[in-house]
Amino acid sequence: MSRASWNFRNRVGKYELGRVLGEGSFGKVHLARDVETGEKRAIKVINKDRVVKDMMVAQIKREISTMKLAKHPNVVHLFEVMASKTKIYFVLEYVTGGELFDKIAKQGKLREEEARKYFQQLINAVDYCHSKGVYHRDLKLENLLLDEDGNLKISDFGLSALPQQVREDGLLHTTCGTPNYVAPEVIVDKGYDGAKADIWSCGVVLFVLMAGYLPFDEPNIMNLYKKIYRADFTCPDWFSSAARRLIIRILEPNPKNRITIPHIMESPWFKKGYKPAKFKELKNVDSSDIDLLFSTSNDCTLSDQKEEKDRRPSFLNAFDIISLSEGLNLSGLFEKEQGVRREMRFTLRCSASEILAKMEESAKPLGFSVKRRDYKVKMRLEGRDLGRKGHLTISTEVLEVSPLLSVVEMKKAGGDALEFDRDFQSDFQGNRRMKNAVATQQFRILLFPCSAGRPHCVSCLV
Repeated sequence: MSRASWNFRNRVGKYELGRVLGEGSFGKVHLARDVETGEKRAIKVINKDRVVKDMMVAQIKREISTMKLAKHPNVVHLFEVMASKTKIYFVLEYVTGGELFDKIAKQGKLREEEARKYFQQLINAVDYCHSKGVYHRDLKLENLLLDEDGNLKISDFGLSALPQQVREDGLLHTTCGTPNYVAPEVIVDKGYDGAKADIWSCGVVLFVLMAGYLPFDEPNIMNLYKKIYRADFTCPDWFSSAARRLIIRILEPNPKNRITIPHIMESPWFKKGYKPAKFKELKNVDSSDIDLLFSTSNDCTLSDQKEEKDRRPSFLNAFDIISLSEGLNLSGLFEKEQGVRREMRFTLRCSASEILAKMEESAKPLGFSVKRRDYKVKMRLEGRDLGRKGHLTISTEVLEVSPLLSVVEMKKAGGDALEFDRDFQSDFQGNRRMKNAVATQQFRILLFPCSAGRPHCVSCLV
């Protein structure tokens, strides 16, 4: 791929930053290139002021310490951490295969052999993390990535815990995690063993991989917690008896009776075809420099070169178009309907300025507040109720293929992933709610209605 196709605008240390891969509460993740080796990286850029304002400094430091400790082939690798006066940069392994969540959303349940392979890699990595005193506390399909060879990678240690957080009773007491995956002892808020809570979440992951749906799923949060507390679930008929027995032992509501990782690894179902990861373990991990990341001293920071203001939209060349398409298949850009995802792309025969003007005009009556920044638009859905992780936020970027042909890319930037998958590809019903999934096509028409024959709707797609 040519350097031009990366659309680099920033230089941070020895890394050139390219397009945004995703957005979170405290910053963005960029595709990047190591100028010395040419290798791709993912760089998570965090705004220091936002972290300090939200009193999340300790959590960010803990995330860095955790990722320095967790050097395992099935954990996303942290290469280094840098800082400027205003930002912190996590230089991470660039994992190209997407989330395991997307794989399930697209094709449904997996064959038992494939589910077992991912579960083996997950348990192997979680066992390693536990041996280092690291408890993830938010294991779910969205935090499990796949590399180009189809191997699992655990990501997002933002809610992880270290031994220093264990209280005198030997337990953790911070209630956190994603409700559908959280262990019952975490819900009751009387203290919990981080390792046993992680094992429960691994059991939920295994169930979803084999069933294609969650074992505990209720729209009412209290009803959901009641089901979790009672372990009220049923394995589908297609589960093998061995898999069913293992899942029932993992999803045991009493943590004292829940199966442990050593016993999971000894189960006949788990051992079938099991190949432990082979890697060279780092013995000495230096975390003494983490405090310096929040220092304002010039000795502790680097100067990041600011991007020049670009008043034109990002341009897509042939290499970019191919990279956006699954398996080098361009139909992913131009098909009329796509599967359930937390992002979507479609083409419009309009200029970027026309698209953005029409988006702003159409989105506000639908309950969005619109913030424009050059050729990027962030839309915030102001629903009647806050979701579990705040308001659903959708980030949209217009990418130019030619002066009159653009690609619109829409991604979840904030809010809960489960709510996004349930609601985003749905039609608006009522003032500010989206219910009952319908074709993505209708959503496009809502944001880009035709006006005086101008090509703003899906019927005008290539």
